Amino acid sequence: MREMSEDRIYTARGEGEPGEIEPFRFNDEVAAVFPDMLRRSIPGYAASLEAIGSLAARYVRSGSNCYDLGCSLGAASLAMRQGIRAEGCRIVAIDNAPAMVGRCRNIVREEYLRDPKGTPVDIVEGDILDAELSNASMVVLNYTLQFLPLAERETMIRRIFEGLNDGGLLVLSEKVVDPDPAMESLLVDLHHEHKRRNDYSALEISRKRAALENVLIPETVHEHRDRLLRAGFSSAAVWLRYFNFVSIIAIR
Repeated sequence: MREMSEDRIYTARGEGEPGEIEPFRFNDEVAAVFPDMLRRSIPGYAASLEAIGSLAARYVRSGSNCYDLGCSLGAASLAMRQGIRAEGCRIVAIDNAPAMVGRCRNIVREEYLRDPKGTPVDIVEGDILDAELSNASMVVLNYTLQFLPLAERETMIRRIFEGLNDGGLLVLSEKVVDPDPAMESLLVDLHHEHKRRNDYSALEISRKRAALENVLIPETVHEHRDRLLRAGFSSAAVWLRYFNFVSIIAIR
């Protein structure tokens, strides 16, 4: 079983002010501690993975493709693999960060040793904006869209819609912003408290927030839902929300 390295990235990075912190990148340093970072930073993350497996069992059809876009270390891919009951399927996991792709291949290799008969996972190093999506019964964007430039998000969602078969499912998980400033302030405070309970210091929280500024750009739930409906999805709804983190399901 893989050991989980502890995330202390923003303790180790000198004593500078938050504004001096380098922008967040999915490099080797982040890849080495990524599971711990997600566990301690994103409330409801484990529940979203559990649901991806359950949704795969319900929506993935025989002979179809499943896509994990911005797969990082492949957690959503493996959740789909564990849930899929249909035959003749494949999972395509795509990420543009070499550090993530390399570790993802090792993790998936371990999963093959544990369950060699499961759905195959093709791991691709590349830009999800350039990926060819076809014959898809399920697509997952698990905290990925938020890292794309705002101008590219409409195109990405439309391409996913076009690649999905009728009745196909998109799972979209995102950090969001509330349009009510008072509510947004409360949600941010609650999230920071969540991090403190998970043993992040105030300095680490401040530095991480500075590193993500202008890298992770959140939108409102309303903006996400409107984009999905404009793309042609027949329905879209939030199924999970924990503070300012949501997971949305959309059906073609």
